[in-house]
Amino acid sequence: MSLKNEYRKSIEDYLPVTPVRRKIGLYWILAVLRIALTFVPQTGYIHPDEFFQSIEVISGDHFDIDVYKPWEFNATFPIRTAFIPQLTVGLPYAFLKRLSPYTFYLFGLSLRTPYFYVLFPRLFMCMLSFLSDYFLYKICCIYGQNYRVRLVTYASSYIMFTYATRTLSNSIELVLTAALLYFTSKCMAFSEEIVYHSDYLSKKHSEAKPGVERVKYYKLMALLPSHSLNHCFILATITIIGIFNRPTFVAFALAPTFFWLQRGLGSRSVGLADFHIRILYFILCGLPAALFFILVDSFYFGYLTMGEIGKLEIGMNNFVVTPLNFLRYNVNTKNLATHGLHPRFLHALVNVPLLFSVLGVVALSRFAKMVYSGLNAQWLQLPRLQSIVGMMTCTFVVPLALLSLFPHQEPRFIIPVLFPLVFLYAPELSQVPSLDIVSRFGNDEDNDENDNSKPRSPASSHERSKPRKLVIWYVSNLLLALFYAFAHQGGILPLTSHVAAELKAKPHLTHLHLYTSYGYPLPTALLQLRNTHRVYRSSSSNHKYKLVQDFHLYEQGSKSLPRVLDDIVRRIRDCENKFVFKKIPYRLYYVLPASAMAEFAELSRNRSHLYGFRIVKTFYPHVSVERLPSLPSLERLENLLSFTRFDSITSNCVEAARGVYEYARQFRLLLLKIELTTSKQNRHSG
Repeated sequence: MSLKNEYRKSIEDYLPVTPVRRKIGLYWILAVLRIALTFVPQTGYIHPDEFFQSIEVISGDHFDIDVYKPWEFNATFPIRTAFIPQLTVGLPYAFLKRLSPYTFYLFGLSLRTPYFYVLFPRLFMCMLSFLSDYFLYKICCIYGQNYRVRLVTYASSYIMFTYATRTLSNSIELVLTAALLYFTSKCMAFSEEIVYHSDYLSKKHSEAKPGVERVKYYKLMALLPSHSLNHCFILATITIIGIFNRPTFVAFALAPTFFWLQRGLGSRSVGLADFHIRILYFILCGLPAALFFILVDSFYFGYLTMGEIGKLEIGMNNFVVTPLNFLRYNVNTKNLATHGLHPRFLHALVNVPLLFSVLGVVALSRFAKMVYSGLNAQWLQLPRLQSIVGMMTCTFVVPLALLSLFPHQEPRFIIPVLFPLVFLYAPELSQVPSLDIVSRFGNDEDNDENDNSKPRSPASSHERSKPRKLVIWYVSNLLLALFYAFAHQGGILPLTSHVAAELKAKPHLTHLHLYTSYGYPLPTALLQLRNTHRVYRSSSSNHKYKLVQDFHLYEQGSKSLPRVLDDIVRRIRDCENKFVFKKIPYRLYYVLPASAMAEFAELSRNRSHLYGFRIVKTFYPHVSVERLPSLPSLERLENLLSFTRFDSITSNCVEAARGVYEYARQFRLLLLKIELTTSKQNRHSG
C-alpha cells in the first residue's frame, strides 16, 4: 500500500459534512412578509434614535432643508461616526434624488414625501438584514445542521420584522455580529480539518524511519494549505466598523475574536507563538479601517481641512476618534442618569424574555445548568472550548454580562444575541432534537439531527412540550410585531405626513405652531422644512437674503397639562400681537394622546374665555406608554359581572362592550386646533 493510500485510509474517520437539502417554503413566506411590512410602511415608532441618529443627521447633507442634529453629532464633541449613517441613509437618499424627477415626469409621482423619505432607508436596512439570514444558512451548511428550523425561527422573530428594518445602529450591529460569527465559523471549520491532517502527518513523520519515507511525509505536510491567518483582514475590518458604529460592539466581538485567535491551540501544529502572531496581525489588519473612519469623521466634523493639509498645519487636535469620545461620555454615571438608570439585572430578567420570548428563557435556563455543571466539576456537560456551540454560547453570555455592567439598559442594546440564540436553541421550538455539542466528526451522536431514517423513540414529556413552546414563540412574536410595527407611538409618523401636507397647503406667510405632549420627538427632517440658515442670492438683482422660519415646534414631553396650557395661552397672545402689528397670520395646533383628553377638556373649561379648540384629526392606533389610559375601577367591573337577574345580562354585556370600545378609543393621537375666543382668527389665518 502506498503512503498516500495509507494517509487517506487513516483519516477516513474525519467526515466532511454534506448539507441536507431541505424545503424552506415557510422561510420565503416570512422573508416576503418582512419586505411587505417595510413597504406598508410600519407606523410604529420604536425609539427616537431610529430618526435622530440617522435620517435627521444626514437629510441636511442631501436636501436644502432645516435639520436638528442631535447632541451625539455635535461638532464640539461628536460621539458617533458620520460614515455609517451616510451609507444607510445617504445612499438611499442619493438614489431618491436622482429617481424623483423621472417618476414625476413619467407617472406624476413625487418622491419628496415623508412616506418615501422613510421607505428608502428602511428598504436598504431590510435588504441588509437578509445578509444575517444568509450567514445563518452558511454556518448551518458548514457544520451540517438543520438550517430550515433555524431560518424559520430567525425570520419569524419580531426583531427581524421591526428592529432589523429600521435605521437603528443596533440593527447594523446585528448584521455585523452575524458576519463576524460566519467568518469565524468558516475559519474554525477549515482549521479543524487542517490541524487534524497536520497532526496525523506530524505523528507519522516522527515515527517514520529517516530517509525516503520521512521525506514523503514531510512533503505531504507541506502540501497542506495555510489556515492560521485566514480571513484576518475581513474579521479585523468588520470589528473596526462595528466599533465605530457602536463602541459596545466590543462586547459582541470578544467571543468570536477569541475563538478565531485560539483555533488549534493544544495541537502539534499550533502553539502560543501562533496565538501571539494572530493577535499582532489582527491589530495591523484593523489599522486601515480605523484610519479611514478617523479621517472621514475628522473631515466631516471640521477638525481637518484640505487647507490645513496643504499648509502641513496638522496636529493631534485635527483628528477626532468618536469611539473614544463615546467611552469618555458613558463612563460618567451622571451622563447616563440623564438617559435613565436601570437595575443591573434588567437585561437578563426583563429584556432577554421580552426580545427573545421562550428562546431567551431556554437560553437562560441552559446557561444556569452550565454554571451548575461547572461548579460541580462536571466538565463533560459543558461545550468544547473550540466548538461552534462554545463560541455561540459565549457570544450570548459575554455581551449580556458586559452590557449588564452599565446602569443604562435598553432592550435594543442586546438584539445581536438573537443570532447565536437561534443557532443554539431553535431546535427547542420544534421536533428537532436539541444540540449539546456540534462536531464535524462522523462518530458523534449530534449528527443524529440530520438522520431522518433512524427510528424515533416514544415522545418524552420534554419533547411533548416543544409544540407548546412553538405556539408561545409564534403568538408572542406576532403580538410584539403588531405592537412595535403599528401601535407603539404609532400616530407620530401619520402626524408627520399630515403636518407636511399642511405646510405645503397653507398660505405662504402663515406661520404654523405645533405643541406636542406625551410623545416621541417629531422627526422634522421628514417635513422638509425650508432652510433658514443658508444665505440665498437673487438671480436678477444679486440681492442676498435668508428665509424666515414658518414652522415652530414646541415639544413638551411629560410636562403637566396645566403648565402646557399656560404656555399655549402665552403663545397665542404673542402670535395675536404679531398678527395685529406685523400682519403675520398663524395657526396653532396641539397634539396629545386621547388618554389625556379628559384632563385637557376639564382644564379648558376654566379657560374657555381665553381660547377654544376643536379636534382636526385623529390617528389610530397610538400607544403612549408615557400616558396610558386608566383601567376601569374594580367596583365597576364587579357591577358589570354581577348577573343578579336574567334581564340584566344583556344590559351588562352591552355596557361591558361599550366600556371596551371606549377604552380602545383612548389609544389614539389627537390633533387639536386652538384659537383665541375673542379673535377673528378664523377669517384672517388663511
